[in-house]
Amino acid sequence: MRRGHGATTAQGLPPNAQKPRYRQVLTNRHLSLSKFLSFVLRHRPEEIGLKLDDGGWVPIVELLTALDEHGRKLARTELDEIVASSDKQRFAISADGTAIRANQGHSVHVELGLSPIAPPAVLFHGTVERFLPAIRREGLVKGERHHVHLSDSRALALLVGRRRGDPLVLEVDARRMSEAGFEFFCTENRVWLTDRVPPEYLTFGATTG
Repeated sequence: MRRGHGATTAQGLPPNAQKPRYRQVLTNRHLSLSKFLSFVLRHRPEEIGLKLDDGGWVPIVELLTALDEHGRKLARTELDEIVASSDKQRFAISADGTAIRANQGHSVHVELGLSPIAPPAVLFHGTVERFLPAIRREGLVKGERHHVHLSDSRALALLVGRRRGDPLVLEVDARRMSEAGFEFFCTENRVWLTDRVPPEYLTFGATTG
């Protein structure tokens, strides 16, 4: 059964998190933990003995216990810091503060509860040159994910593309896609989702950063 969680980002920070030296330690530790949480909450919850509900939520108490049992002890205050400082706000904590989920990017089946919404006229997708031949043939496809991920700003798309090398930004004619019947969804952290983007809706400008 899907839990009725309204999502919000957590604001609780460790009291000494603002001290530069401690903050650097947190940053290094939390980068590794954030990647592992993404892996667990998006793809392999069973890796640490968890089961997501229909909406992708898991009780935080169960998550922290499972992490501890698998050698990745994490305090609740540290979890809140990871959620609050995630560069793309990858995670959401429920309004009652008892559950957590990944905002998008799942390969396991979940129902995020998003409703179709009219997109901006243009959206953007960050990529790198080695993927361009396949994109020119097939467009943007979701692969193992539930949706293709798009950005509403060129700057954000550049950041996404930069994770894989020298970034290129493709423009998506989202208005024309919407008029043709394609559905779009927008997550709480401003990631736009759609099932696919055929190549005829893409502009292959060599925008780099």
